[in-house]
Amino acid sequence: MGGPRWLDEREARVWQAYLALNRELHSAVERRLLRDSGLSNADYALLVPLSEAPDGVVRSRELGALVGWERSRLSHQIGRMEKRGLVVREECAEDARGSMVRLTAAGRAAIESAAPGHVATVRRYVFDDLTPEEATTLDRVFHRVLDRIAADP
Repeated sequence: MGGPRWLDEREARVWQAYLALNRELHSAVERRLLRDSGLSNADYALLVPLSEAPDGVVRSRELGALVGWERSRLSHQIGRMEKRGLVVREECAEDARGSMVRLTAAGRAAIESAAPGHVATVRRYVFDDLTPEEATTLDRVFHRVLDRIAADP
């Protein structure tokens, strides 16, 4: 049995750069969202699938799966957004134990107002300095890693 396969110097540098990129990009996007629209990354993460759903309604369980959140985090975030009038919770007609989350008119206005600045921020920090070939390479790499993660038990 062999010991751990330690990262070599290049791999460690890439991993550390990825961690820093993830942290700094998340912060930069959040700052822009908050400054321009008063939305947090968490608000935006939920408003996107709601705004894309038919009638702006998504079952809570499905919404949590779409954003990769546990039920508790989702419930707390929806509660905060309800207080601000961005969403409302409704009973699920098919399952009394389930609930639906509905985008309000204020929520739709918020996402429509925030989206241009959000896209501009992502474009500025991620895509503007990439060649089309580099973007294609990142797409392949990211999806290969995601597929590997999904395939693990």
